[in-house]
Amino acid sequence: MDLEHIELTDRIYSRVKKMIFDQELLPGQKLLQEKLSAQLGVSRTPLLKALHRLESEMLVESKPRRGLFVKQMSVEEIIDIFHVRAVIEGLSARLAAAHVQNEHITFLRQLFQPFRDQHPIDYTEYEKADRQFHNSIMLYSGNKIIARLEMLSNLHLQAFQAGLLRPPEETIDEHFNIIKALAAGDGQQAEQFMRNHIDKSREALQNA
Repeated sequence: MDLEHIELTDRIYSRVKKMIFDQELLPGQKLLQEKLSAQLGVSRTPLLKALHRLESEMLVESKPRRGLFVKQMSVEEIIDIFHVRAVIEGLSARLAAAHVQNEHITFLRQLFQPFRDQHPIDYTEYEKADRQFHNSIMLYSGNKIIARLEMLSNLHLQAFQAGLLRPPEETIDEHFNIIKALAAGDGQQAEQFMRNHIDKSREALQNA
């Protein structure tokens, strides 16, 4: 495969992945290749290569005699994802406490400050802030492996597709406790707060 073709496949892969992240393509939705190739202005060959790459990352699934679909996680799979997230994001929080800058703390606080006096809280906007919060802490960890793991970012996507498992009124203080520990440079406490935060959401899913 020549370099130009590889670059085209990479661009299609990134575009379709973004469509899944942004929920332009929804969990369980069938991927109509002719329609998608026309929408992206590409031929079906590089599109199919990109879709198979997404399949290897658990974002797309192939169903025999039915075609390719956006991966829809089962409850059991989402619970498994939360187990993994608790460990890796706990580690991220601990590492971030040693690297985080004042402007990072300000940004994290500003994500949730608008919801302090909002009644009722806008769940859609809160969910966006929640996702930004978790992704940012992984980035602030300074660990290049964590920050660049494609599978990890996909675990985030699949977990967030489950929606808010607990009301914002219950989790907003947990977010601020994590931020407070990060600001104090207390990595052990930041890790514990993060793990408890994610474990509570997993338990809520298990109990639902």
